[in-house]
Amino acid sequence: MSDPLVETADVETELEAFVDELLTCERYQELVEAREALEADAEAQELLDAYRETERELQNGEFDTSLMSELRSIQKDLSELESVRRHREAREAFESLLAETDEIVSECIGQAFAQSIGGGCC
Repeated sequence: MSDPLVETADVETELEAFVDELLTCERYQELVEAREALEADAEAQELLDAYRETERELQNGEFDTSLMSELRSIQKDLSELESVRRHREAREAFESLLAETDEIVSECIGQAFAQSIGGGCC
């Protein structure tokens, strides 16, 4: 019979190695670089701020078609920015890697690995 403490230590060591691999993989590094570029893009940040403010106004008031039109316009402007496109593509690529990883782990353990089991403390 194996020692549960040794098994736990082995799992934790493997998990740390897995996380280190994720943090150094190309897709994650591309996401970090794309996020930094997006954060440095003054035009993108201005549009994102305007989007958040307009969205907040829409949520705090009654439905307003002019605010919806403004949101669509801001979304269109955002989608035309290289930094936004690059960030979206990098995020999607990294999310794809995480989904692939989830499938492999789930297959190995015979159950859904990264499933949501609900939240809350009770």
